[in-house]
Amino acid sequence: MSIRPWRDIARRPSRQIMVGNVPVGGDAPVTVQTMTNTPTEDVAATIDQIRRCEDAGADIVRVSCPDVASTAALGQIVRASKVPIVADIHFHYKRALEAADAGAACLRINPGNIGSSDRVAEVVRAAKANGCAIRIGVNAGSLEKDLLEKYGEPCPEALVESALDHIKLLQDHDFHEYKVAVKASDVFLAVAAYQQLAEAVDCPLHLGITEAGGLIGGTVKSSIGMGSLLWFGIGDTIRVSLSAEPEEEVRVGFEILKALGIRNRGVRVVSCPSCARQGFDVIRTVQALEERLQHIRTPMSLSVLGCVVNGPGEARETDIGITGGGNGKHMVYLSGVTDHHVQDADMIEHIVRLVEAKAAELDAADAAAKLAAE
Repeated sequence: MSIRPWRDIARRPSRQIMVGNVPVGGDAPVTVQTMTNTPTEDVAATIDQIRRCEDAGADIVRVSCPDVASTAALGQIVRASKVPIVADIHFHYKRALEAADAGAACLRINPGNIGSSDRVAEVVRAAKANGCAIRIGVNAGSLEKDLLEKYGEPCPEALVESALDHIKLLQDHDFHEYKVAVKASDVFLAVAAYQQLAEAVDCPLHLGITEAGGLIGGTVKSSIGMGSLLWFGIGDTIRVSLSAEPEEEVRVGFEILKALGIRNRGVRVVSCPSCARQGFDVIRTVQALEERLQHIRTPMSLSVLGCVVNGPGEARETDIGITGGGNGKHMVYLSGVTDHHVQDADMIEHIVRLVEAKAAELDAADAAAKLAAE
């Protein structure tokens, strides 16, 4: 029990699997995943997009493999990627075999959709031979016909039954390196399905609100759905599904984890919505700082408040803070303590330099601590 028990999250116990060199489940950090949207056979474009996702912090990247040209390109993509690659497979079991041989760290399949038990056995053999994990992906939009007839519509029970059926197909072939998702675009349906599945299985769960929408709407839906589950300890890896560039999915995913204190990466910004009391243009300042500080990976906090009503209080809780003052002269706080003033014209550049210096200081201290522990 911590000194702030209202912040504690009791994580659901689960088995741990490996997706390439990334542990998923158990006591491993909740990982952030995204998916490329370039034609996979366009190797240069796909690798370029993966690089942007890596820079944004992606732990795992999924790549669609709908045809032979895609799996033929996959080997080069896997070799170029710094993070594990999941091959997205639908229906064509041979694509799964090719992707496993090409070095995919994980195969995203539904075992029941790739044909006979013999074909499932082939995929399992290929996964075992190549050290691949498997992600079972159940989706409310593509439930099996018999389950729709049984339940009348997509519902939590139908999603969970589908997942359990697919799990049994893998277990029948003595394969246990799998994680499972039960996604829906309906937040209530997805959350209820994950809650039921979490009680029924011990494998890692991959969270997502599928087809969530554009950057703003999809972020809200994903934050409500996945945030609720994560808050109650459910979820081992997440993908924010947005009609936006994949690196934006990664940034939103990390913001969800940061808001819950589950993972911290980069600068956590505390800022006010601004009002007539503001001593500087808060909205534009925050936009500029968020853009300029995307390269910072060290966890730290920055408060940007337009006036002295809440500014000093928020600054006491952050690594660096700035509070708006009169005549274009603003107070800068370091480690919660008033330190110096800065003028309007120099403010953004000054804060960027302070954050970069603080990040370097924290990184050096962390490196020294690790060296001492050895």
